[in-house]
Amino acid sequence: MFTGLIRTVGTITALQGAEDVTVTIAGDLPEGDLAMGASVACNGVCLTVIDRTEGTFSALMSTETLDKSTFGRARVGDRVNLEPSLRLGDALGGHFVFGHVDGLATVVSMTPTAESYDVVLALPLDLLPFVAAKGSLAVNGVSLTPNTVVGRHVTLRIIPHTWANTTFSSLLPQDAVNIEVDMLARYVHRQRTLITDAP
Repeated sequence: MFTGLIRTVGTITALQGAEDVTVTIAGDLPEGDLAMGASVACNGVCLTVIDRTEGTFSALMSTETLDKSTFGRARVGDRVNLEPSLRLGDALGGHFVFGHVDGLATVVSMTPTAESYDVVLALPLDLLPFVAAKGSLAVNGVSLTPNTVVGRHVTLRIIPHTWANTTFSSLLPQDAVNIEVDMLARYVHRQRTLITDAP
């Protein structure tokens, strides 16, 4: 489990394999966060450390991960947001993020507004029931609050700290980003569906 507060930005240094793919990422996470078997959110995807060297760690990505996330189109040199798993007693500054990506959204525009940026995303239709203004949304692993939701478009205000310390500054219009909806929204939607489908 994670909070959506990015600890550092890493760089993909290797991608090996055809179906299941081993990714190697260089970053400055402390060694204590990279024990064998530890969970690390990489652009919002929960991956398990299977190997590490000084300054890098490796994780195996299944075909499901590659199909559902931007890792399916990743390249060596790509930058990724990194967050180690939440420890009991840690401050919860964002919201509960599980690292289970629901799908991909597309960057529509990125507009400077005062010192911040307004980022507009186009979401897949099947994720719209789970997203609400002033709710919670994880985008490439970053815990964010949608300002507006109009049709398929979600507007997010990215403050200078987030812009400078995540991969948002590297994004361009038409880029894909990983989306994880709020877990509470999932269960509320599920309960409504059960009631609606009841005989």
